[in-house]
Amino acid sequence: MPKKKKATRSSVLKVGIDLGTSRSAVAASTGRRRMVESYVGWPKDFIARKSLATDVLFGEEALEHRLSLDLVRPLENGVIRDGTERDEEAVKELVGHLVELAGAREGQEVHAAVGVPAEALKVNRQAIKEAVSAYAEKLMLVSEPFAVAYGLGALDNAMVIDIGAGTVDFCIMHGAMPGEEDQRSLLTAGDYVDRQLLETLKENVPEAGFTPNMVRRFKEQNGFVGDARKKVEVEVPVQGRTTVYDIGEEMRYACESILPPIVETMMDMIAKFDPEFQARVRSNIILAGGGSQIVGIKGYLEQATKDFAPCKFSVVKDPLFAGAEGALELARDMPEQYWGQV
Repeated sequence: MPKKKKATRSSVLKVGIDLGTSRSAVAASTGRRRMVESYVGWPKDFIARKSLATDVLFGEEALEHRLSLDLVRPLENGVIRDGTERDEEAVKELVGHLVELAGAREGQEVHAAVGVPAEALKVNRQAIKEAVSAYAEKLMLVSEPFAVAYGLGALDNAMVIDIGAGTVDFCIMHGAMPGEEDQRSLLTAGDYVDRQLLETLKENVPEAGFTPNMVRRFKEQNGFVGDARKKVEVEVPVQGRTTVYDIGEEMRYACESILPPIVETMMDMIAKFDPEFQARVRSNIILAGGGSQIVGIKGYLEQATKDFAPCKFSVVKDPLFAGAEGALELARDMPEQYWGQV
């Protein structure tokens, strides 16, 4: 049997994937970057399949046609939802779609570094590995905040707080690979904000018709925290008629609901870190993920931590792709012996 040729650098596509609860992104060694909302949908019946002319839809397109689909958002609270075969199949389909978006050529070898919520890395490691291995010859799995830190070069005396939809993930970097003791997760994240906002709006404006999808859009467009009163006007249907409501107070309450646990967890992790390096970590706290874009969050956290010790926060410039770009850098740099072991 002829010996298999070793893949050359030019014949390998290296990709970084950020597999998120709400959105997933991919960055490729070709320079291509793509993002998709983490929804997968299959036609409900033969009428839906004929109408849609496809066997599976993803992201915004799946949301647009959700009434015709069995719609799945496979990652919930940072892990594969319920661990069912359907959800695991959805993760596999989503990974395949991301690799396709990366521009992999037929027969091209793919090396993929995948950033996932820390809880998924603990609970669903094998299922995610199987999903990725269907499309990649080599793979590594890392936590999302570590991927962000690597991409930013924040490898020593830094903390990354990745505020996602399913989880808020924390990671302290100390010049070496972070261990489990350097990472932590909270479930009070973006989806929790959505639930708080939806419940409050239903209670305060019972005559209006709010849906979870509507409320999530309101948050993404208008989320804010802090003392300044912000007017947030939205249009919602009331008995078939479009009506404008100001939901500023409800928005502020919902967005601020996740911040006390973030402050408590952050300070607890720093307090347990090496005392001689705590001040350095406090001066380099990086906010990432979709939640980092809530207006006023940096100032709120600085104010909330001033009674503990001075903390300096920064916000990533490109939250949609910071995790994927960091995973791509890992794919480029990781020594051979680490592939499949991380």
